[in-house]
Amino acid sequence: MDNNGFDKCKFSQEIVQALEDLGFETLTEVQQQVIPLALADTDVIVRSQTGSGKTAAFAIPVCEKIEVEQRYPQALVLTPTRELAVQLKQDIANIGRFKKIRCVALFGRQPMEAQKRELKQRVHVIVGTPGRTFDHIVRKNVNLDELKYLIIDEADKMLDMGFIDQVEAIVKMLPINRVTMVFSATMPDKIQEICNQYLRNPVKIEVDSEIPPAELIQQACYEVQDSEKINLALKIIYTKRPDSCLVFCNTRERVEMLFDKMKKEGVHCGSLHGGMEQRERLQAMQSFKRGEFSLLIATDVAARGIHVDGIALVINYDIPVDNESYVHRIGRTGRAGKEGMAITFVTPDERSSLAEIEQYIDYQIPRQETPTVEAAESGKLIFDKNKAMPNYKSDKSDNLNKNITRIRINAGKKTKMRPGDILGAITNIAGVSAADTGIIDIQDTCSYVEILGGKGDLVMEALLHTKIKGKVHTIKKVNIFP
Repeated sequence: MDNNGFDKCKFSQEIVQALEDLGFETLTEVQQQVIPLALADTDVIVRSQTGSGKTAAFAIPVCEKIEVEQRYPQALVLTPTRELAVQLKQDIANIGRFKKIRCVALFGRQPMEAQKRELKQRVHVIVGTPGRTFDHIVRKNVNLDELKYLIIDEADKMLDMGFIDQVEAIVKMLPINRVTMVFSATMPDKIQEICNQYLRNPVKIEVDSEIPPAELIQQACYEVQDSEKINLALKIIYTKRPDSCLVFCNTRERVEMLFDKMKKEGVHCGSLHGGMEQRERLQAMQSFKRGEFSLLIATDVAARGIHVDGIALVINYDIPVDNESYVHRIGRTGRAGKEGMAITFVTPDERSSLAEIEQYIDYQIPRQETPTVEAAESGKLIFDKNKAMPNYKSDKSDNLNKNITRIRINAGKKTKMRPGDILGAITNIAGVSAADTGIIDIQDTCSYVEILGGKGDLVMEALLHTKIKGKVHTIKKVNIFP
């Protein structure tokens, strides 16, 4: 790597274009260390904190080395949660966008048959939670004979969630001749044992934050009775007026209770917990990322691995049940070199828990006085005025996708539609070549095709009057990530 940047000579033009559109100018320390080793097909064990950029550390070299014409999956990424699986899928798809790399996400609470149909098509990368991925492998829904890369992401979290036996069972079913990369914020003995058993001469990489959390994140705590937490939370929100705030509760019941009370107080907010439908969870996270509301109330399902830029404030409405959870929660703010604030509510009988956290992080969290009624009322006037003008945010992929159009065609496998049929029709349009066509996804009753280079409108207009397999089909634009 060259001077903290990415050496364009190491990558194909398609990868370089994607990285530039995604705003990559410099690489983080973990990316600088991991990428050359991954390109050299070296096994690695990486201990790095959340927010260090480890997703791109493995996604960039894997996308670079994927052979696009190969039929079966070449990379498998195991990750602990559904949200993280969806996010990793999008990140990998973005980096491999112009190389036409197809990535699928496998997770529970989604129909097996729909995922099975998706796996029957050409797939380059699979991102999955251990349980659902294991089920697909056992049912022989996926052929992993040509797998070249295995990435175990958030390994310690999978251990904490009881998934590590499934991870090990999956590893035993994969080709031995592969590259394995393990990423973990901490390195428990069990994770080290797995690394010793299944990795070949791995290079160990440890990356600590360049700026200690105490300097990057302004921490504070308030002692409060549980019955007064809602009033304190409102006072802090009115006086701080953060553009983006993540509030953590320990249970889904507490999330729902606080969400209902905040809504009654006129605070525009969202909620996120494991009891919600998958569609609702993904929609809540995406709306929060886009700035459609500034306050997200969540359980720890959002504490690890979910990347939301620009979170100004984290509030621990409930003190975390363990010390590591505190670190992961407050790590949602103060990212990418930006300063942030983390506030923790502590009831009188939780003082010992707070002391344990302080000992763990080797930092005494400053105690704060409750904001005055006058300050809260004054801040509420400004807050109410500001909430009428939501601060919508652009996603990092917006620039990448601005010249890409995803088109839906109402014909699929049931009418014997094939990728070649669609590609042939598109390349017969004047001014459009195969290079302007991205991933073509044939489903049972419809098909999707990505048009690159800003030629979407041209192709849309032509396809409205173009026969594909002897028939003119209904055409419409859809989102890049449905």
